[in-house]
Amino acid sequence: MSQATDLAAAAGSTDPKVGLRAVLALRRLLERLEIVQVDNARRQGWSWQEIADALEVSRQGVHKKHAGRSPAPTRGES
Repeated sequence: MSQATDLAAAAGSTDPKVGLRAVLALRRLLERLEIVQVDNARRQGWSWQEIADALEVSRQGVHKKHAGRSPAPTRGES
């Protein structure tokens, strides 16, 4: 989790270039983590509503964002 900690610290930089690049990197990291966890939830049988509730978004929003793509393979799958 060192990368996330380093990025969070950099996001607080007084240098806008450093801070904004860190914000961008954090946003990309969060998107990847959301995909992983939505895939985990779907594999475990969670409904779109349960996922939406956990993310505090609408069911329609989470479904639109994630339903059209293939789940990321789990470790050991190709």
